[in-house]
Amino acid sequence: MSIRVVIAEDEAIIRLDLKETLEEEGYIVVGETGRGDKAVDLVREHRPDLAILDIKMPGMDGLEAARHITKDRICGVLVLTAFSQREVIEEARDAGALAYLVKPFQKSDLIPAIEVAIGRFREMQTLNGEVELLGEQLEARKSIDRAKGILIDQFKMTEADSYGFIQRGAMNHRTTMKAVADMVVSGELRPE
Repeated sequence: MSIRVVIAEDEAIIRLDLKETLEEEGYIVVGETGRGDKAVDLVREHRPDLAILDIKMPGMDGLEAARHITKDRICGVLVLTAFSQREVIEEARDAGALAYLVKPFQKSDLIPAIEVAIGRFREMQTLNGEVELLGEQLEARKSIDRAKGILIDQFKMTEADSYGFIQRGAMNHRTTMKAVADMVVSGELRPE
């Protein structure tokens, strides 16, 4: 699977060199621009694996563009800059950049930085997915516990019977136990 990249660099010669280098290495450049605001649009349109952003650009700087891209969790961000001061590096990190390169850079520096940014983004996606799943499981558990409490208090069921009622309801209605529990809590579903 080829890695898809959007390049945002206001210096045309650097942008062209970057594009040629990436294509020689097998990456697919799906969009390129010299403006930060256009970079955000290109990323939203093409949904690449990586956005390479220069910090200093017209329209919107690369850090602001990085904030928009990372807020939407679209792709990894690699920041390019002519500045290596610590505060600029910290700003890039805080804006969501997963890797950072100081210009002028060598091809031997670029490819590892790209791979690091993409790898870190994929790890973050996996972790975000796990967090969402755990959140859903917790919400389901809370709904089931609320429904069990109602069945125990109002219908004098045992805990095992209330759980069984919810479980059978899920099978009979071909839905999740959480959906059945929500029906019990709302009063839609009651034991006969």
